[in-house]
Amino acid sequence: MFFIKRHRTARSVPLSATVDYYFSSISPFTYLGHETLCTVIDRQNANLRFRPVDLGAINSAPDDRAMQPTELKRRYCLVDLRRVAEMRDVPINLKPAHFPSDPDLADHIVIALTMLDIDPRDFMLRAFQALWTDDKDIADEAQMKAILADLKLPAEEILKLAKTGEATRKRVDYSRKASSLGIEGVPTYVLNGELFFGQDRIEYLESALMSGRAPYTFER
Repeated sequence: MFFIKRHRTARSVPLSATVDYYFSSISPFTYLGHETLCTVIDRQNANLRFRPVDLGAINSAPDDRAMQPTELKRRYCLVDLRRVAEMRDVPINLKPAHFPSDPDLADHIVIALTMLDIDPRDFMLRAFQALWTDDKDIADEAQMKAILADLKLPAEEILKLAKTGEATRKRVDYSRKASSLGIEGVPTYVLNGELFFGQDRIEYLESALMSGRAPYTFER
């Protein structure tokens, strides 16, 4: 586990600090970091904006390591997933029955939830678990509806909104914004324009939130 050295000058940021959370519902590394990220956001009293993206549309080929095609990279990815799962104490099935699956529906449900001012983090966790621990298909509307119902959310209304052109346009916009920021893979967390790529950068993100420092850029 990573630990952050807390200096005397460290402080929690005001609620106005906002982190943009770029992700895909199919990404195992997003799943493995999700609960840790949410804990950090709550601990640092920050806002979290959810930005699901189309991995095929952001810049070049997606850089999520689970998507890499070569056998050598695939084998390394499996080892890496085991290490991260152990470190984060998060269960994962390395050979899920429905991977790869189409993440569009789950992503659009997240957007629909935000459009209804409903925090989507619990739904996201359940969708991640459905794919990566429960051998369920996140492209299956019945499965997603069951998760929403179990969370006591208005499933019919949410699914109807998730299928609208507005939800689709929002994900297209998020994907374009990700490309313009130079994001090539998920998860990526953005604070004041500074990119933190990968679940292994969550602790760096928290350090930046605590200190309130100026963002690091290519220029400085």
